[in-house]
Amino acid sequence: MISEVKIFAPASVANVSCGFDVLGFCLDHVGDLIHVKMNEKPGVYIENIKGYDVPKNPLDNVACVAVDALLKSYSSKNGFSISIEKKIKPGSGIGSSAASSAGAVYAVNELLGRPFKREELLDFAMVGEALASGEYHADNLAPVLLGGFTLVRSINPIDIVSLPCPPELIATIIHPKIELKTIHSRAILKDDVSLKKAVLQLGNLGAFISALHTNDYDLMSRSLKDELIEPSRSILIPKFDEIKNGAINQGALGCGISGSGPSIFALSKGMLNAKKVGIAMAEPYKKLGLEYDLHISSINKKGIKIL
Repeated sequence: MISEVKIFAPASVANVSCGFDVLGFCLDHVGDLIHVKMNEKPGVYIENIKGYDVPKNPLDNVACVAVDALLKSYSSKNGFSISIEKKIKPGSGIGSSAASSAGAVYAVNELLGRPFKREELLDFAMVGEALASGEYHADNLAPVLLGGFTLVRSINPIDIVSLPCPPELIATIIHPKIELKTIHSRAILKDDVSLKKAVLQLGNLGAFISALHTNDYDLMSRSLKDELIEPSRSILIPKFDEIKNGAINQGALGCGISGSGPSIFALSKGMLNAKKVGIAMAEPYKKLGLEYDLHISSINKKGIKIL
């Protein structure tokens, strides 16, 4: 049995406009690097953190909390130390807490000899997500652990549907360098929605899933609409409407809030279109003088990987 493992835990986009809390996809290249060692010292603790600042106290760190949940279901006489090179900014809207939570439980599961399947790890990783956002949800975690596009049919019990991905689909992500915590962006959402809007949203979600199965980019474009969440959250994101309009005008299939924001995602057919969309999305922040990160990524169909 191995005593240490290094993994890459990728970033992800959740909600995807029409699938609040149920739909997500996994990104390439952007992600956290996590190194976990199994040792004789009992418990779970942080050995080292580089990059963005996150809590080192095991009770406040999502990775430690998630691993602790796993160890309550699979006891081990050993302890685990976790080192994280944090490359996904917390509060960025591309699954920072999900990468750390999922990555840590994946690594510990490897060190224990894989007693749990990837989908089963979601239960433990959601404990970390709940610490970060105040809610149990798996729309970021599922694509990180399983890769590609995923649909969360249920979290109690866990029931995840892996979805196909059209081969030419490319994501463009812009992250204005401000922080928007999930727990705060969830607080502004209404508990009740109109039946009319709910029906429109269900239609868009069903059509989008069909488009993934049939490689129907036109249907995908018509379906990437958010009737429920975007109207409330978009006011928290600088220049959101201008960026969205610019992306659509440059040929994006759709554009919306990535997770709880402030990152904004667009989906395009082909890399050339995705790059043009990226230039258009960046222009409002250049004029505003607001720093940003821009990512152009194919859909990561594998999810977490061992390095």
